[in-house]
Amino acid sequence: MQQRHGAGGRAAIRFRVAGCAILLAHMALVAWLTLRPRDVMWVTAPNLTPLAGIRADLALGSLEAAHRIGEGLLLLAPLGVLLPLVGGRLDVSPVGSLLRTTAAAALVSLGIALLQTSVPGQVADVDALLLNTAGAAFAHIAVVPAGRIALRRRVPVRAAAQGRTPTIPRVGIAP
Repeated sequence: MQQRHGAGGRAAIRFRVAGCAILLAHMALVAWLTLRPRDVMWVTAPNLTPLAGIRADLALGSLEAAHRIGEGLLLLAPLGVLLPLVGGRLDVSPVGSLLRTTAAAALVSLGIALLQTSVPGQVADVDALLLNTAGAAFAHIAVVPAGRIALRRRVPVRAAAQGRTPTIPRVGIAP
C-alpha cells in the first residue's frame, strides 16, 4: 500500500531525494574512511571478542578512550536519521522504526567489517560493529521521534481534507 502525501507531497519527495543524496554521500565517505588500504609495518589480529577493544581503549586513559569510542559511535550515527528520512513515513511505530534502523545499521557495519578483511592494513573488529550500531540507534532515538512529531504538526489532517465517508443504507433480510 502506497502512502499518500496530501498537500505536502512535493515537499515530502524533496526531503526523500535530499535524504538519498546525503545518504549516498555519507556512505561514500564511510567507504573511503574504512576501506582504503593502509601502509603499516604490522597489523594487529582481528578482534572477535566483544568489548575487548573497548576495555583496551579504556586502559589507555580517558581522553584516548573517549576519542576512539567516540569515533566508533559517530561513524554510522547519521544512518540513524538518514534511513528514516529516506523511508519518508510519518505514521509509523517508533519501536518498529528504531528496530529497522538499528538492524540496517548493524548490517552495514557487518558489511564493512567483512570487506575490511580483504583490504591491506585494515582489520575486522567486533567492537566497531557494536559501537557503529549503537551510534545509529542513539542518533535515531535523539532525533527521529521529535522530528516526526514536528512534521506531523505541520501536515494537515488527511481525513478532514478527504471529506465525509460515504455510508451504505442497511438492507433488511427478506422473509
